[in-house]
Amino acid sequence: MTRRKLLGSMAGAALAQAPERPNIVFILSDDHTARDLGVSGNPVVRTPNLDRFARQGMRFTRAFTAAPQCVPSRTAYLTGRSPVAARMGRFNSPLPREVKVFPEYLRAAGYFTGVCRRNFHLDGAPGVAGTDTNAIYERHALRTFHERMDFVDRSGAARAKTPEILDQFFARKPEGKPFFLWVNFNDPHHPWDRLGTHDPKEVPVPAHMPDLPGVRDDIARHYDEIARMDEEFQWVLDALAKRGLDRNTMVIFAGDNGQALPHGKGSLYDSGLNVPFLVRWPGRVEAGRVSSELISGEDVGPTVLEAVGLPVPKEMSGRSFLAHLRGAAAGPRQYIFGARLHHGNAPFTETTRASTFDLSRCVRSKRYKLIYNCTPQMEYSPVDSARDPGWTQMVAAHEAGKLSPRHEQAYFGKRRVIELYDLEADPAELDNLAGRPELAKVERELKVALAEKMILDYDFLPPPIND
Repeated sequence: MTRRKLLGSMAGAALAQAPERPNIVFILSDDHTARDLGVSGNPVVRTPNLDRFARQGMRFTRAFTAAPQCVPSRTAYLTGRSPVAARMGRFNSPLPREVKVFPEYLRAAGYFTGVCRRNFHLDGAPGVAGTDTNAIYERHALRTFHERMDFVDRSGAARAKTPEILDQFFARKPEGKPFFLWVNFNDPHHPWDRLGTHDPKEVPVPAHMPDLPGVRDDIARHYDEIARMDEEFQWVLDALAKRGLDRNTMVIFAGDNGQALPHGKGSLYDSGLNVPFLVRWPGRVEAGRVSSELISGEDVGPTVLEAVGLPVPKEMSGRSFLAHLRGAAAGPRQYIFGARLHHGNAPFTETTRASTFDLSRCVRSKRYKLIYNCTPQMEYSPVDSARDPGWTQMVAAHEAGKLSPRHEQAYFGKRRVIELYDLEADPAELDNLAGRPELAKVERELKVALAEKMILDYDFLPPPIND
């Protein structure tokens, strides 16, 4: 019996007693921090559809991606493993064939599966036709998602094509089959269009950034794209409702990583890892519930598999939070972990900055976070937005000696190998407490927890402890 037939047989037996199998829709916005929803308390950003959706289901305030970058983060979401364990530490390598994504288990159990809209990032770098990189992909048959899923949209079509692409998916889905669909949005990924939806004078400036006109302008344009994404999100819900599929569908909405602003995307601070995370499952998840339990991107796959009645493979290090979704008071985690890896496809040069190449790891409890920097010598630069008004004005203020000492240290000071933050006292993560005698026990505890994660993931970086 082949491996696929065996999987199908096992899955069929596991589901034999299940009275009803839910459909699964997994939706990702691109570069979206948790606080940037109206329902999260942001008084300015316009997200009426997501706010309404959040009230219909469950909202998690402490959901974290496994990496602050799209490729490794999506790897964790789909595989239930850290990107380090899945060997996805760079953008130009497709997901290894032997590393399975959770939709493959759903497909073996009779689900119709698909992925659509923005490039999903797990089949190698996009836009490389005719290049040496593409020749390598083809020579070694490295692109595999056409084998992993039934419907693979690689068009990268404009936002307006979303309803049409959804129609194509549902037209191909066999009658009566449950389905899994992964929808990826372009917005609010940088570069940000100026749509005029938000006034720069009204946007809140997070404490980790100086209040400069350029910073406000960047945030306003970013919010404009969040509002546009909110409209596209509703199109997906409408496609379910018009087919009568919304009542038996678990819909998960999340960000792939945080906003592409300083201290955000590409960093292991909460602005880079803490993303919106909303789950609606009518009749199964209590409407309007809010959770502050720790959730990792690694946990999505195990949760979905358990929700449909399938066993969670031992290779998955993520932990199912299905019991918490169904009403259990506590979640499954004491810590979440994050990994910063190479970003983009550019080779290393003499002028490469941390925005492209930086290696660090973190562990976070509900109160404390420890960051372990293994390339602290890399000069900081924000991912994607280094040429925008916000960062250029921050650089100018630094050169003129006009930045506050805290912002000066955060962006232009010498980085330390270990950073430790009390997130209750310092949610902006600007006051590094590493080495403080009164927190020695906390620091040691977090280092040991991180070392265990790195050892279990076969991490290539040296551990943060040597005993």
